[in-house]
Amino acid sequence: MSRWLGLAQKNLAATTSREAARGGSYVSPARARAGRRSLGRHFRAPGGRWSERGADRRLRTMTEADGLRQRRPLRPQVVTDDNRTPEAKGGSSFSGRVFRATFLMLAAFLTIPLLGALVLLDSPIDPEPLSFKEPPLFLGVLQPNTELQQAERLFENQLVGPESIANIGDVMFTGTADGRVVKLENGEVETIARFGSGPCKTRDDEPACGRPLGIRAGPNGTLFVVDAYKGLFEVNPWKREVKLLLSSETPIEGRKMSFLNDLTVTRDGRKIYFTDSSSKWQRRDYLLLLMEGTDDGRLLEYDTQTKEVKVLLDHLRFPNGVQLSPAEDFVLVVELAMVRIRRFYVSGLMKGGADVFVENLPGFPDNIRASSSGGYWVSMAAIRANPGFSMLDFLSERPFLKKVIFKLFSQETVMKFVPRYSLVLELSDSGTFLRSLHDPEGQVVTYVSEAHEHSGHLYLGSFRAPYLCRLRL
Repeated sequence: MSRWLGLAQKNLAATTSREAARGGSYVSPARARAGRRSLGRHFRAPGGRWSERGADRRLRTMTEADGLRQRRPLRPQVVTDDNRTPEAKGGSSFSGRVFRATFLMLAAFLTIPLLGALVLLDSPIDPEPLSFKEPPLFLGVLQPNTELQQAERLFENQLVGPESIANIGDVMFTGTADGRVVKLENGEVETIARFGSGPCKTRDDEPACGRPLGIRAGPNGTLFVVDAYKGLFEVNPWKREVKLLLSSETPIEGRKMSFLNDLTVTRDGRKIYFTDSSSKWQRRDYLLLLMEGTDDGRLLEYDTQTKEVKVLLDHLRFPNGVQLSPAEDFVLVVELAMVRIRRFYVSGLMKGGADVFVENLPGFPDNIRASSSGGYWVSMAAIRANPGFSMLDFLSERPFLKKVIFKLFSQETVMKFVPRYSLVLELSDSGTFLRSLHDPEGQVVTYVSEAHEHSGHLYLGSFRAPYLCRLRL
C-alpha cells in the first residue's frame, strides 16, 4: 500500500511541476496535503482497506488530463479578434441585418407613395417635345452687365404688377394685378377703371376680378386696353368712361378667347391687332401654357368701325407682345414658347404673308415696343444662359419630365426655381441685336414684362413686382 501511495504522490508532484512549466499557478503545501488526502480517499477500497489491485486499476484509468482537470485553477479567458466566438459574430451580423431591413422599409415607405402619385395622379399638361437651337453666346452685344440695376423704383408698394405702360402726354397709365387701370401723375396712383368685381387677392380671383394687360393710347385721348379675362375695352381716362369693344366670351371662328394678352393700334385708331395666347389656358395658368407649348394661340384684327374680327395667324405657341412697324405695313408678334418673333404683313405687296423676324432669342420674350431709333425693345424675364444652364431649354425636349414636375409641384413652387434674370434687348428695324440691358440677379428690375420708352427714359413694367422702374437712357 505504501508503494502505491508513494507512486501517486510522485505522479502528483510530476503533474504539478509540468503545470508550473506551462505557466500554471503556484501550489501551496496546504493544497498539496489536501490533494494527498483526496488521493487516499480515491484509492481506498470499499471496505475501508487498501486494495493494490483496485488502486492499480483506478490509477490506470485516471489519465493525466483527468488529473489536470481536477486540479487546474480556472483562469479568465481573453477574447480577441482571432478567437471571437461565433455567437459574437452572429450578433454583429444580426445588427447589420436589422439596419438594412429598417433602411429598406423606410425607403419603401417613401418610394411607394411617390410611385403611386406618379402613376395615379393626372398631369395638368400634355406637352409635346420642342427643339431649340443652341442659345446665342452672351458675348459682344449680349455681354452681361448691370445697366438695369441703375434704374429707380417708382410707386413702390402702391401698385402690384404694372404689366404694360402707355402715355397720353406726360401722364402715364398702367394696369395692375388687382384688376385696375390706374393713372400715375405727380407721384400719386389714381384708379380710372375696373373691368371686374369682387376680391382680387389671389390667382383664383383673377377670372372675376379681371387682369388688364396690354394698354395703348388712341388718337382721341382715349386708352385701348385688353383684359386677359374680360375682353377688349376703350377707356376715357378723363371722364372715367369704359366701353366694351369685344367680349372674351365671343367665339372667334368657333373658338373662345381664354387669354387675351397684348394689342397695338394704328395711328388713326381704326385697326387693333391683338393676341389671344390660348383658347385652353387662362392667364393664371401661364406657366402651364409655357410648359405645354400649346399651339392654339392666335393673332387677331379688330376693326373699330365695322366691328369685324379676323384671325391673321393661327397655331402660335404662346403669342404674347405685339407691335406695328413704323410704316404700319407689318405687325410683329412675339411667340414666347418658341423664343422668336413672327412678322405678319398687313399692307403692301406682301400683304397676308408671314415670316420669322427674329429667331433663337437669348431669353423668353414678353412684350415688344417701339424704340426711338426706329427699332424695338423686347423684354425678357427669364434667359437662356450660354454659357450656362437653361432649365426651360433642358425640359423642352423632355415632355415626360414636364408632366412629372407638374404632378408633384404647383406653378408657384416651380417659379421659385427659375432664376430672376431680367434682360431688355434693343433690336434694329431688321431684327439685329443693337444693345442689351441686364439685371443678372433681378435685384432692382424683376419679372420684367415691358420696356416703354418716353422722353429719354425707359419705363420698365413687371407682371409681379410691387413697383414700376425708370431708367435714364
